Amino acid sequence: MVSRIHSAVLNGLEVVATAVEVGFSRGIPGIVIVGLPDNAVKESRERLRLAVSHQNFDYPQATKIVINLSPADVRKEGSALDLPMAVGIVKNRYRLESPAFSELLFYGELNLNGDLNPVSGVLNIALFARQNGWRGIVIPYENRVEAQFVSGIEVYALKNLTEVIGLAEHPERFRPCACGIARPAAVPGENDFAEIKGQYLAKRAMEIAAAGSHNVLMIGAPGSGKSMIAKALASILPDMSDDEILETSLIYSAAGLLGGKAGLVRQRPFRSPHHTISDVGISGGGRTPVPGEISLAHNGVLFLDEIPYFKRSALEVLRQPMEDGRITVSRSLTSATFPARFMLVAAMNPSQDAVGLGEGGHAAGASQQRRYYSKLSKPLLDRIDLQLEVKKVKLEEITSAALAEGSDAIRRRVAAARDLQAERFRGLKRKLFANSQMRNPEIRKYCPLDEEGADLLRLAVERFDLSARGYFRVLKVARTIADLQGAEQITVPCVQEALQYRSLDMGRF
Repeated sequence: MVSRIHSAVLNGLEVVATAVEVGFSRGIPGIVIVGLPDNAVKESRERLRLAVSHQNFDYPQATKIVINLSPADVRKEGSALDLPMAVGIVKNRYRLESPAFSELLFYGELNLNGDLNPVSGVLNIALFARQNGWRGIVIPYENRVEAQFVSGIEVYALKNLTEVIGLAEHPERFRPCACGIARPAAVPGENDFAEIKGQYLAKRAMEIAAAGSHNVLMIGAPGSGKSMIAKALASILPDMSDDEILETSLIYSAAGLLGGKAGLVRQRPFRSPHHTISDVGISGGGRTPVPGEISLAHNGVLFLDEIPYFKRSALEVLRQPMEDGRITVSRSLTSATFPARFMLVAAMNPSQDAVGLGEGGHAAGASQQRRYYSKLSKPLLDRIDLQLEVKKVKLEEITSAALAEGSDAIRRRVAAARDLQAERFRGLKRKLFANSQMRNPEIRKYCPLDEEGADLLRLAVERFDLSARGYFRVLKVARTIADLQGAEQITVPCVQEALQYRSLDMGRF
């Protein structure tokens, strides 16, 4: 008799259906696993023997057990195949027959006592099961909240192997988890723009960035508030849509990071990696491809503080995802594509020793600045829409009791601008949600200039030596500024304001 249990494995964010076939044969007692298992799957042989025995099932000690993982040409990675292999062994040993074995997907890791440990990727597996017509899934109890967002299937979150076999034999004794639960309101961010004294230009730039999902670079002396401004950006970003919540949660589920997030990522991610991070840490990958920081920042913000201290190779990884919104990680045995649509917010000092930018630097200081700025490539800077200087806050502003405009008021303007963009892009073949995603055809259609505005932009191109990419990015920023004003037409003041965020002395770079 050969038992067949259904499961699945993750390849990046892609789910591959996997059939676990268990058969007993003559030969040296033990477990043989075939079908391209990785080390984690191979090591399950000892876990299976003890887990089955500790749950008071009769483990076939003097039998050769052959387990085939189909399809055999796809590499199987991770420990989530423990449960379907154990279920297959018990089913074969006791010759169990139940519709549950063919109607449910089994996914989970076993410990030596036969209890189910939480695993990553449960949300991905639940969606796959629903899309492919499975009645339901069986998962570890600790992953129950993660799967409850997926309605339309039965989710059985169980604690041990005995309960799993009990579900197959006596399904009437078990009730699936309640699915499709209501989404609670997002928790407000820790930082508010009302707490930031002065810095009117920087706060205005952040409002524009949030409204159009534009990338930002801030240059300023230590203590000028760059990090605080960047962290407050999350408080003015619009709420995530259901589609964005699902997209982001799938990434965190595949990375095993949903444990403390009540099952879903409901707030836009804010990722701030240290400058010692590796290329793989930024882009994702590894022997088993996992999402990197740019994918964990999907639909949110990637904040790089002191950006010149990051490895140049790690920074250059950002260029292609900033254009395409995704990254493909290729390895010798597999490849995986991860979403990576993020806002880049970067900060840096005026120079390595923070002297310069109008602070009385001399010739040697200027030379040091050039070396410092040269760590950022021109192609990367070309992809940053808003580049601005953050001045030191004046003492009278620091000591003033007056409160600045709060995040709630700014957030309402940002949301209104995003609504205009959503209405504008409705019906397009390519799904867009913000002005920063526009490509040349959309820019020509939605960013027309009158003669005066075109002459102004033409003069700016000659003066600042803007590239073609820089030219189109100015147009996109101008479109966002007009949206914040509720204007249909891009006016000359909109172009002027957009240009001031590209007017840093490019010779420094």
